[in-house]
Amino acid sequence: MIGRLNHVAIATRDVAAASQVYRGAMGATVTEPQDLPEHGVRVVFVELPNTKIELLEPLGEGSPIAAFLEKNPSGGLHHVCYEVEDIEAAAAQVAAGGARVLGPPKIGAHGKPVVFIHPKDVSGVLTELEQV
Repeated sequence: MIGRLNHVAIATRDVAAASQVYRGAMGATVTEPQDLPEHGVRVVFVELPNTKIELLEPLGEGSPIAAFLEKNPSGGLHHVCYEVEDIEAAAAQVAAGGARVLGPPKIGAHGKPVVFIHPKDVSGVLTELEQV
C-alpha cells in the first residue's frame, strides 16, 4: 500500500527565513508560500531531486503548528508523508491494522486528498498519507 516518500515536514516560526537558508545557503529551489487556512498553516516546499521538504508556519493561535512550536520552540520534524494510490482504501487498511486515522480525508497542499495517522501508532512520528 505505502508508496514513495513524498515529503518531510518541518515546523518553523518563519517560512520566509527558513526558505532563505535552503535557497541561499543550500542552493535549493523553494516554492512561493501558500496559505492553507483549513489546515492552519502557511507552507513552502523545498524541491529536492528525490523528495521535498515542507516548511510549515502556523496561521494563527489555533494552528496545530502553533501548539507544536509551544512544545518545540526551535521547530523541528513535524511529520513524514508517503504516497498511496487510494486514500480511502489506505485509511481503511490503516484503521483495520489498529492505527488511528485522524479524521476523514482533506485536501492537502498539493491539491490531493490526505489523511494523518496518530504518531503514537507509528513509532512516535505523525504520518501523512497522500493520494497520488
